[in-house]
Amino acid sequence: KPRPFYQISPGCPYTANNRCSPESLLDIAARKVAEKWPFQRVEERFERIPEPVQRRIVYWSFPRSEREICMYSSFNTGGEESASSGENVDETRLPFRRGIALLESGCVDNVLQVGFHLSGTVTEPATPSEPEIVCSVAISFDRCKITSVTCGCGNKDIFYCAHVVALSLYRVRRPEQVKLHLPISETLFQMNRDQLQKFVQYLITVHHTEVLPTAQKLADEILSQNSEINQVHGAPDPTAGASVDDENCWHLDEEQVQEQVKLFLSQGGYHGSGKQLNLLFSKVREMLKMRDSNGARMLTLITEQFMADPRLALWRQQGTTMTDKYRQLWDELGALWMCIVLNPHCKLEQKAAWLRQLKKWNSVDVCPLEDGNHGNELPNLTNALPQGSCDTEDWNLGTRPHRTVFTRAIEACDLHWQDSHLQHIINDDLYTNYCYHDNTENSLFDSRGWPLWHEHVPTACARVDALRSHGYPREALRLAIAIVNTLRRQQQKQLEIFRNHKKDLLHKGVTSITNLEGWVGHPLDPIGTLFSTLMETGRGDEDSLQGGFLDFSGTETRDLHLFPSTRRFLEEGESYLALAVETALMGLGQQRIMPDGLYTQEKVCRNEEHLIAKLQEVDLDDTLVKIFRKQAVFLLEGGPYSGLGELIYRESVPMHTFAKYLFTCLLPHDAELAYKIALRAMRLPVLESMAPSGDMSRPHHIVSVVPNRYPRWFTLSHIESQQCELASTMLTAAKGDARRLETVLETIQKNIHSSSHIFKLAQDAFKIATLMDSLPDITLLKVSLELGLQVMRMTLSTLNWRRREMVRWLVTCATEVGVYALDSIMQSWFTLFTPTEATSIVATTVMSNSTIVRLHLDCHQQENLASSARTLALQCAMKDPQNCALSALTLCEKDHIAFETAYQIVLDAATTGMSYTQLFTIARYMEHRGYPMRAYKLATLAMVHLNLSYNQDTHPAINDVLWACALSHSLGKNELAAIIPLVVKSVKCATVLSDILRRCTLTTPGMVALHSRRNSGKLMSLDKAPLRQLLDATIGAYINTTHSRLTHISPRHYSEFIEFLSKARETFLMAHDGHIQFTQFIDNLKQIYKGKKKLMMLVRERFG
Repeated sequence: KPRPFYQISPGCPYTANNRCSPESLLDIAARKVAEKWPFQRVEERFERIPEPVQRRIVYWSFPRSEREICMYSSFNTGGEESASSGENVDETRLPFRRGIALLESGCVDNVLQVGFHLSGTVTEPATPSEPEIVCSVAISFDRCKITSVTCGCGNKDIFYCAHVVALSLYRVRRPEQVKLHLPISETLFQMNRDQLQKFVQYLITVHHTEVLPTAQKLADEILSQNSEINQVHGAPDPTAGASVDDENCWHLDEEQVQEQVKLFLSQGGYHGSGKQLNLLFSKVREMLKMRDSNGARMLTLITEQFMADPRLALWRQQGTTMTDKYRQLWDELGALWMCIVLNPHCKLEQKAAWLRQLKKWNSVDVCPLEDGNHGNELPNLTNALPQGSCDTEDWNLGTRPHRTVFTRAIEACDLHWQDSHLQHIINDDLYTNYCYHDNTENSLFDSRGWPLWHEHVPTACARVDALRSHGYPREALRLAIAIVNTLRRQQQKQLEIFRNHKKDLLHKGVTSITNLEGWVGHPLDPIGTLFSTLMETGRGDEDSLQGGFLDFSGTETRDLHLFPSTRRFLEEGESYLALAVETALMGLGQQRIMPDGLYTQEKVCRNEEHLIAKLQEVDLDDTLVKIFRKQAVFLLEGGPYSGLGELIYRESVPMHTFAKYLFTCLLPHDAELAYKIALRAMRLPVLESMAPSGDMSRPHHIVSVVPNRYPRWFTLSHIESQQCELASTMLTAAKGDARRLETVLETIQKNIHSSSHIFKLAQDAFKIATLMDSLPDITLLKVSLELGLQVMRMTLSTLNWRRREMVRWLVTCATEVGVYALDSIMQSWFTLFTPTEATSIVATTVMSNSTIVRLHLDCHQQENLASSARTLALQCAMKDPQNCALSALTLCEKDHIAFETAYQIVLDAATTGMSYTQLFTIARYMEHRGYPMRAYKLATLAMVHLNLSYNQDTHPAINDVLWACALSHSLGKNELAAIIPLVVKSVKCATVLSDILRRCTLTTPGMVALHSRRNSGKLMSLDKAPLRQLLDATIGAYINTTHSRLTHISPRHYSEFIEFLSKARETFLMAHDGHIQFTQFIDNLKQIYKGKKKLMMLVRERFG
């Protein structure tokens, strides 16, 4: 099991045991010197340092905490960054954990400390696939920091390898087992000339292959009086510690940082590279919290690689946006720089260097913009514009500056921590002024004497984030409490202002926005920062607030017991948790303008949902319920300052998601207030300028639904779905409460403009009303039906691919409501359905057996419903006979008068509005129902509209023509005689005419009549009417078709043409002089088309 971290207590020289003797003055002094002074300064200060003192300084110079070693040898230390990264890393594979395992299994050996240099060997045990490896490890250290590492394993990574970890922890945990020597120069100083010569010769002998060339070179240079080596006093000693000019920081392999970031970026977000980059950012935050200067170094290296990403230029050139995950990485980059430049203990020259670097990056034309667009940015409000002071007219003039992801960090370089009021807030739990009576807007204390901090809210919260990030959690907490108390006071004052001027404002209809920069979705995430700071304190995170107090004189203290708790600035009985929740509610309820651009709009939604998800993790108790009630009332009465106030700007961010959360939380405790909030939030004023009766369910409405505005609402689809979710939540909660259901129905009808969303709500209401485990809720069913009817009206005149599904569902819903509902929708069908839908779906379903069984109707009720269905069918047939006549006839079959009426409608429409296809279909239906004469009548009417040309021998109407002729033939000679002239007039296709002619000559007319009617007549003569007329027309059609085909005939069609002439001859021969006619016809062809020699030769071969 891995050992926990421990910090050696000030009273113990080197152990972590509970029992320890008091430290000696030598150890205390040596430890302090070892922490703060480079050894060169110690040597310069004192002419001769006693060996025992040197030993203690060297002893105490090695790091004593495992935490930093862990930080530099693993991505995550089990802290917040490992949780946030979502990585399921096998911790046993992390270098730190593996180093502990090597240490505890006795793999560290030959440990030697010479001055400020630690060396040893670490044995990597053999595995089935790898042999045993012995790694030589060397570590240099200075002022309790490891300054360089080397290992024989050849590790190529940002972090220390397991072997370096094992050796380091050996020295931390077992310092008494490490043989300690003074720097090698001190040992050499004690030797005489013979000893020095022996030392050098033995060293060369042991390592002659490695050092002999170097030894000879050095010897030559030393013996040469003019060599450079002789111009310098003394000689270097790698074990003697740092010089005065050396920077004191932990070893960080800068090249590896650059290579790793470049690799992750080149993978474009694939293979988990996005998570790896997030882990690097978390490592930077971890370093900042430990007040490690490498945090800024590492972030600089990361930023340089981000700026060198070739995709930036490509995206800018193509005008495309970067991916959402990549964009979030840039956001984190900007936020981290904001934290770094706001370091309260940052030196001026360091801040100036960062500012130069940030401005350099900022000036590069491919540097990503703050809002994710390529040209439309937020106004510059970062530096202390008071809340609400930005002129809306100026905002719209297009004078907004160019703002990149680094702009806020650049602006933050102008901020300082020297304000005395700010210092008192941060450093003093007792900072109050009970005699302060300045009740102005920017007063320093409230009426209770508690300190307030007036600054642009995101900027003030950036200070809080900086304090937390740099390891000052208690100071961050103090400032956060002052900011929240200021926000609460502002909220109260805004409410009073609105109440005093409410009548005037409502009368004028003022809807000006008070916050162009919303707090939720803001690049600096002010509400998220306050919430996290207070929640971590409430949970006892942040290392139990073990942080140094800020002291701008340059010294720090860690004795937290000198000060009472910051709880003095909380209300009686209030907790940090309660304050965090109230802060989140204030931020989420703020009225704010919808920002420009797809990315920033998505960010508003994402941050809101993230904050609500955090709130949902909190269990509501009585105290929190009181806060919810208080804030709900504030939000409802807050006027233009609240997103749930009476006055709302047309383009304010909607409150649907937030209101749904509030509604759910308040419902069990104060239903009236819950419904007030939810009903108020249902509005979506950005759509109210559109025609409310229109349907906005068109696929491109995200871009074009608000055509006359800038910017576009790219997230409108998501917003409307959230509005729908809120309405559905209310419908579910209101089940069984008729009054509330009526109110919810009214707000849905008023505020939701999309048919698809209203249809979803109708379906939701239907499901809730008809749950299997309870009786149907008739009121909710009626709401469902009412919404369904609204959908029908909205989509009646527009194209909607779900329309058929909607109509079927409405009939099902009306069936559940009852017979009167079905009767009602049939009575008013023309406002809800097209004639086709009314007959083919509505009336047909109503008259089906399943509906009758479902409704348990008696005979009288069945007849009434059927009568309404027939009336509907006849009305539809009158309105649209082409599509509804057949359905009307079918529906009216059981009622003679209605059936006759439907038939008459067909006859009236046959001459004008109906096609031959529709008439043939109805005619066949009539024959099927036993009305052959009516079928014949309709067939003759259909023939009038038909026109078959000579080459349409595969036309789909041919079967109808053959059927019509067969029907006429079966009825008798008179009927056949009447239809043949119509056929001759309408059909010019020779093969079809010859087919009809043959069928008419095979049997006597009337012989195969329906109802077994017999007619004992003779076969009809081809020499008399009407067959003579048909025969002549057929022969004429063959002649015309032959000439038409010969006009453009090709050789490959010759054989087919000869077969065609053979069929023609069969028809010619049916006439008494047919042989002569055909011979003359062939002779004419030979004469006219004698140029087609090959074809005419084939004609002669076949026909002479």
